[in-house]
Amino acid sequence: YVEEIESRADSVVDEYREKIKQRVTEYLAEVELDEARLLNEVAFFADKSNITEEIVRLKSHLAQMKSTIILNEPVGKKLDFLVQEMNRETNTIGSKANDLSITNMVVNIKSEIEKIREQIQNIE
Repeated sequence: YVEEIESRADSVVDEYREKIKQRVTEYLAEVELDEARLLNEVAFFADKSNITEEIVRLKSHLAQMKSTIILNEPVGKKLDFLVQEMNRETNTIGSKANDLSITNMVVNIKSEIEKIREQIQNIE
């Protein structure tokens, strides 16, 4: 799901720009559209909804989890911490995304994280 979210995130801003441009054009048919203002609003939205950092951190946590699982030592606490961090990043992605398909993927990720959390409760 992380890769799907990453690829989908790229088009969210473009779709938002087109959607807001269409709405403004419809509402203000007789008024000229201020392209600079539109670009400013889209830039603000793009900055507010950028999930790149969260995706990078989530991928990092997944890589750490994979390398931790193969260790020959007690790893339960570390895995529990990683799951907590993965959940935090996933929640942030969900709150910033502003896109239905990303929100659906976030729900799936959270479901998988919960399954992982249940499993690591049995690990030392």
